[in-house]
Amino acid sequence: MAPALKPGEDAKSLVKRWIEEHDVAVFSKSTCPFCIKLKASFKASRVDFASIELDTLGQTGKEVQDELEAKTSQRTVPNVFIRGRHIGGSDTTLDLLKEGKLFSNPNTEGYDFDLVVVGGGSGGLSCAKEASRLGLNVACLDFVKPSPPGTTWGLGGTCVNVGCIPKKLMHQASLLGEAIHDAKEFGWNVEGTPTHDWPRLVENVQTHIKSLNWGYKVALREKSVKYLNELGKFVGPNQLELTDKKGKQRTVTARDFVVAVGGRPKYPDIPGAKEFGITSDDIFSLPHNPGSILIVGASYIALECAGFLKGLGLDVTVMVRSILLRGFDQDMAEKIGVVMENAGINFIRPCVPTKLEKLEDGAPGKLRMSAKYSDGTDYTNDFNTVIFAIGREADTAELGLSSVGVKTDPSSKKIIADDSERSSASNIYAIGDVLQDKPELTPVAIQAGKLLARRICGAGQVTTDYKLVPTTVFTPVEYGTCGLSEEEALERVGKDSVEVYHSNFWPLEWTVSHRPNNVCYVKLIVDTSDDERIVGFHYLGPNAGEVTQAFAGMMKLRATKADMEGLVGIHPTCAEIFTTLSITKSSGADAGATGC
Repeated sequence: MAPALKPGEDAKSLVKRWIEEHDVAVFSKSTCPFCIKLKASFKASRVDFASIELDTLGQTGKEVQDELEAKTSQRTVPNVFIRGRHIGGSDTTLDLLKEGKLFSNPNTEGYDFDLVVVGGGSGGLSCAKEASRLGLNVACLDFVKPSPPGTTWGLGGTCVNVGCIPKKLMHQASLLGEAIHDAKEFGWNVEGTPTHDWPRLVENVQTHIKSLNWGYKVALREKSVKYLNELGKFVGPNQLELTDKKGKQRTVTARDFVVAVGGRPKYPDIPGAKEFGITSDDIFSLPHNPGSILIVGASYIALECAGFLKGLGLDVTVMVRSILLRGFDQDMAEKIGVVMENAGINFIRPCVPTKLEKLEDGAPGKLRMSAKYSDGTDYTNDFNTVIFAIGREADTAELGLSSVGVKTDPSSKKIIADDSERSSASNIYAIGDVLQDKPELTPVAIQAGKLLARRICGAGQVTTDYKLVPTTVFTPVEYGTCGLSEEEALERVGKDSVEVYHSNFWPLEWTVSHRPNNVCYVKLIVDTSDDERIVGFHYLGPNAGEVTQAFAGMMKLRATKADMEGLVGIHPTCAEIFTTLSITKSSGADAGATGC
C-alpha cells in the first residue's frame, strides 16, 4: 500500500523519510517489469525491503520521481537505497546481489573487518557465512581450550565435536545393540552373545567428526570468511587481542562483533573432581573402554550418556541431587527414570558427591567416590570412570566483556541482551548457548545467527522466535517435546483452563520382540479457554525427534485438539496416536495401551 503523506510533508520530505526509515528502500512502480523482477529476487534471497509504488501516488508520485532524479541523477525505477546509500537501478542492484556485495559498505572506517564472530560453533558459523554472503568483510575466531583431562577438538563447536553429533551416533550404537536382540524374534539367526568394540566405535565417530571439521573450514573459505584459530579478548569497544597456540599476540579491529562462544561443562567444587573426573567434553573421544561408570547429574546430558553407555553393555550408576531433567515435564522425566532403572541403570538419589580419589592407574583406572545422601548418610563406591554432568556455564570469563561494557549474569556468566540479541554494548551481540534465558539448542543458534547477520547487514528485520522450540532427549526411550510442560501450563494458563489428553501405546515393532507394552506414552496439553489450543506436546517413544518435528509445525500455526483429530493418521505408526487421543487426565480413566 502507498504510504500516507504526513501533515505538511512534500515529495522531498517523503523521499528523505522513506530512505531513513528503511534499511532497504525501494522506489518502484507496480506495473514495471524491472521492478517486479527486482522485488521477486529480494524475496527469493530473503532480503527484507520496503517498496513505495510511485504510480499509486498520483501527482505526488511524479514529484517523488523528480526529487529522486535531482538527488541521484536517476529518474528510472526501480531506484534502490541500502541504509541511506544510493545503489542504483535493477541491473546494478541484481548484479551486486548475485556477487554478494549488495550490503558491503566501502566506508569501513579503517577497521580490519566489518564483523568479527567470536566462536566457531554452529551459531557462529551460521552468522559468519550469512554476513559474508551479504557482502560484509567477516572473520570467524575459534580456539578450543583443552578440557582439564586435556581433550581438544576442531572447528564446529560443542554440537559437532562433543555434543549432538557424537551423542546421537553413540545412541544409535546402543539402539543397534537392542535391535540385535530383537532380531532373533523376527527370525534372524544371531549366533552367540553380541559384544561391543568401544575403541572401534570411538575411532569411527571421531573420523566422521574430523570430516565435519574439515568441511567447515572449506565452507568458510568458500564463503570468503577469514578463519582465525586464535583466542580472543576484548581490549576496546572495537578491538580484540588475539593469542595463537604459541602464545603470540596481535590485535584486530571491527565495527561489530558477535559473541558465540557457547559453554563448557561445570565441575563440582570437591577434591579430586578435575584431577580424576571427566565430562561430556571427554567421553566421546575416550580411547579405552570406560568400564564401570558413575555419572553425576540428572540433566539431559547425564541421562543420554547413561542410556547409551548402558546400551553398550557397561555397568552404569547415576547420582542425582534432586530431580531428573530439571526444566522438562516432570511426569515425562519420572517415566524416563523408571525405564532406565528397569534397564539396569542404578540411580543413587538424592545424593551429592563430596570427594573423588584415585585408587589405581590404568586405562581405565580405579576411582573411589564419596558422597552424602540428603539425610546425611554416607555413600562410598568404586568405579573405573566418573563423568560429571551437572550443568554448563558460558565460556565468557576470559573474554574481557566487562571492560567494554557488556553485562553478564553473575551466576551463569551468560550475556544479557535485548530481544534483538544486542548486548549492553551497542556493537556487540550474542547468540547461542552464551545468551541468557534462551534455549541451549544448536538449531536455535543457527537460526539466530543467520537472522542476526541479516539485521547487522541491513538485509532484514526479523528476530528469532524463541517460543515453541521443539527438542528431543535421546534417552533409551526417546522423549520429544514442544511448548509447555504440565507444570508450566498449570502456572501460566491456570488450572481451570488446562486439560491433558494422554495415552500409553505399544509400537508394532515392539510386539513380536515382546518389549513392555506400557513404556511409550504421549500427552497433549490444551488450553480449554482458547478452543483447546495445543500448548504442550510430549512424546515418549521411538524416533521422537522425527515425530516431534512435524507436530511442532502445527503448534506454530496455533493448532487445536480438533485440528489434531482432523488429521488422518498413518497406520501403523507411533505418531498416529496423537490423532486419536480421547482420554483426559481429569477423567481418571486408564490410559494404558490396549493394542498396537
